[in-house]
Amino acid sequence: MKKVEFFFDVGSPASYLAWTQLPKICAAKGAELVFRPMLLGGIFQATGNASPAAVPAKGRYSSIDLGRFAHRYGVPLVMNPHFPINTLQLMRAVTGVQMRHPERFESFLAQLFNALWVEALNLNEPALVGRTIIRAGFSIDEVLALTNELDVKAQLRSTTDEALERGVFGAPTMFVRDEMFFGQDRLVFVEEALS
Repeated sequence: MKKVEFFFDVGSPASYLAWTQLPKICAAKGAELVFRPMLLGGIFQATGNASPAAVPAKGRYSSIDLGRFAHRYGVPLVMNPHFPINTLQLMRAVTGVQMRHPERFESFLAQLFNALWVEALNLNEPALVGRTIIRAGFSIDEVLALTNELDVKAQLRSTTDEALERGVFGAPTMFVRDEMFFGQDRLVFVEEALS
């Protein structure tokens, strides 16, 4: 079966936008969507890349451009005023839920993406993270335990390292076989690669 590997971090608004479109694209093309949670901060550190927000003019433009894509896709997007969010614990939680509760993974991911990019919550605040976890149907203790499991931490590191080895420098990055596509604005090329 054809598949799209989706390397992402919930702290990336472009990852959010790609996430709103990839399930439809994969369904239409008869492809499997494979979620590959990685730590974008680790990618940036290893590659010397940085968020567009690090360059004020580019950051302002990126916000406008992402808004245009959200309008095109017909999805909500609120640029989070608390950006950037430290996503280490969030991405450990995403990885842990994917590993231990795969049947609940997509709904958990949806809660996080919506909290960050629709509600624009400050997920640097533990109380707001807790509220989001509870809304996703988990207890705070359950998710905290997952984020502290050694194999969960190792899996997130391993996926991030694999992404680096494959040439990833930002999020989202998609692979169809060995062909890499960076950015939610490249989804048309992902569709073509699946055809």
